[in-house]
Amino acid sequence: MSKHILRMDQITKVFGKMTANDHVDLTVRKGEILALLGENGAGKSTLMNILYGLYKPTSGQIYFNGEPVSINSPLKAIELGIGMVHQHFMLIPAFKVWENVVLGLGGRVILDEAAAKEKIRALASEYQLEVDPDARISNLPVGLQQQVEILKVLYRGSRLLILDEPTGVLTPSEKVKLFQTLRELTKDGFSVIFISHKLDEVMEISDRVTVLCRGKKIGTVDTKDMTKEKLARLMVGRDVVFTVEKTASKGSQDKVLEIQDLSVKGRRLASTIKHLNLTIHAGEILGVSGVDGNGQSELVEAITGLRPVESGKVLIDGKDMTNRSPAEIIKAKTALVPEDRKKVGSVKSYNIEKNLILRDLTNPAYCKHGILNYKALEKTADEIIQEYDIRLSERQSPVGALSGGNLQKVILAREIKSQPRLLVAMHPTRGLDVGAIEFIHKKLIEARDAGAAVLLVSAELEEILSLSDRVVVMSGGRISGELGEKDITMEKIGLLMGGEKLGGSANG
Repeated sequence: MSKHILRMDQITKVFGKMTANDHVDLTVRKGEILALLGENGAGKSTLMNILYGLYKPTSGQIYFNGEPVSINSPLKAIELGIGMVHQHFMLIPAFKVWENVVLGLGGRVILDEAAAKEKIRALASEYQLEVDPDARISNLPVGLQQQVEILKVLYRGSRLLILDEPTGVLTPSEKVKLFQTLRELTKDGFSVIFISHKLDEVMEISDRVTVLCRGKKIGTVDTKDMTKEKLARLMVGRDVVFTVEKTASKGSQDKVLEIQDLSVKGRRLASTIKHLNLTIHAGEILGVSGVDGNGQSELVEAITGLRPVESGKVLIDGKDMTNRSPAEIIKAKTALVPEDRKKVGSVKSYNIEKNLILRDLTNPAYCKHGILNYKALEKTADEIIQEYDIRLSERQSPVGALSGGNLQKVILAREIKSQPRLLVAMHPTRGLDVGAIEFIHKKLIEARDAGAAVLLVSAELEEILSLSDRVVVMSGGRISGELGEKDITMEKIGLLMGGEKLGGSANG
């Protein structure tokens, strides 16, 4: 029998005129963790969707346990022993753990609840998963919800696990537990495909790495023979700078944003903001860290006029902007790189020129008497495309056709070109490759050095550590502590993310 549990042979997938996968070969050995790397748009997701039965390949063959197979649906993938843990969890919050685990299983009409719970407890014990079968999903932190997703896959008898950006929403301690579980699984002969943009994690957890670029396989290498720098060069075809060079903050006393005793009703209990205070000065980056869902989205929406404030004040340059409209807040020279680049940050059906003018429709340079000056718009767009290295297949194509990194560059260019006093950037590099991350980090530093106050909200601890002049951590809708530039460490941020108090104030 083959030592490979999986072989994907010459897989090609064509969508219209676009080739997403071009004769890609991929092998996964029994008991190994294979990392899958590539820039945005490299074809990773398409390849995994083919393996999981969501897409049918245009050509090529898949072999599982040495036998040729046709995977025409996720049910067929599960039947073969292939399971996928998606980046966005597929759980029903109102259901209990055991109900989510058995949901969708065929067979008997009447479930044996006791037997299901016993099997879940046995699996959890064997692989160090701290999950109670009777717990309700809505009451579980994100790290335990991910453990439920892994339990779902194991319960169904999967031997090959696909993990898509599995650490994106985890605290450092939760990531450690996940890696312990993965190591235990591979000791027992399970195999894992680990998709991540975080090269430190790839170096730590994987045995081999396969790199894709523009739909083609660049190669597969042993992780022990590589460095972060070598992997980045394989991905983007050039050297990448991981640590942003920045001078110390000038330490201006000019308060640009002041949040005073702010209370905001959240989407869920843990994200309701309660009597929050913080200040950002001109020429500094304040990093806001924390596990997603602890009030970060509500804070950004309250500042930018997208969510009503129940009590307290939002001051921008000393002016009370509490519960003002987004248009009024834009006029106060506030710029926003939003959490959702497709739904909030852009109009997907518009081309690049129209997206660049969204916040500036009254600018006489582009619009007079309600008539757009397309020549001026095209000139500005040409300059931005060159400066920001935005890659377009066709100039007039809608921005919805752009990769995530290129769309984020369009949004960032629009907001930074407005020369804001306050730049709010929420998860500005989420899901982006190392080349796009490097570029966006440089632009945020440039905005800070030009005198903007930058509010950086990110779940990426490396990003917070690299860019921030000060850091506050949100937990349960409150600020659990503040760290000055000399005190910022991964360990301290991790403790604060878990709700532990280290002292300090966020009042600047």
